[in-house]
Amino acid sequence: MDRLAARWRAAWAVEKKFQARLARVKQDGRKVILCQPRTFMNASGEAVGAVGRFYQLPPGRMLIVVDDADLPVGQLRMRAEGSSGGHHGLESIEQQLGTRGYPRLRVGIGRQSQEQREITDHVLGQFEAGERKAMEEVLDRAVQQVECWLEDGIEKAMNEFNGAATAQKGKQ
Repeated sequence: MDRLAARWRAAWAVEKKFQARLARVKQDGRKVILCQPRTFMNASGEAVGAVGRFYQLPPGRMLIVVDDADLPVGQLRMRAEGSSGGHHGLESIEQQLGTRGYPRLRVGIGRQSQEQREITDHVLGQFEAGERKAMEEVLDRAVQQVECWLEDGIEKAMNEFNGAATAQKGKQ
């Protein structure tokens, strides 16, 4: 979200009533609201639900972007709807919106060990040098994928950008 805000020259403002930072911008003639919940990740649905209700946004017009330890570093996976896959932030959003029918973009951050279920230190920690390079590339691709979703819809965004960010450079 920070990369999108910077690219679109949108300024963040803390909105206490939403428990979030919001950046409002016009992008290609559309009003867009970027939202970063300031709650714990497991309660991020509180902010998403409050923003959605206030602006009367149907869930299908919201794109939820989350990190995903079950995807390898450098992977993007956008879907029109689906389960939380055990992601507690998505569970919270599903509970607040009352549906699984909202688009989501999962950004792979990998996990240190497939057997390890507690990943707080990994999620809040630093990436290794090789992972940092991959994350720079995947975040740039994620921005492009969000812009494609806004401009051309979810099918095109999924077809052009899902998968490994480094393997798709020639598709631009």
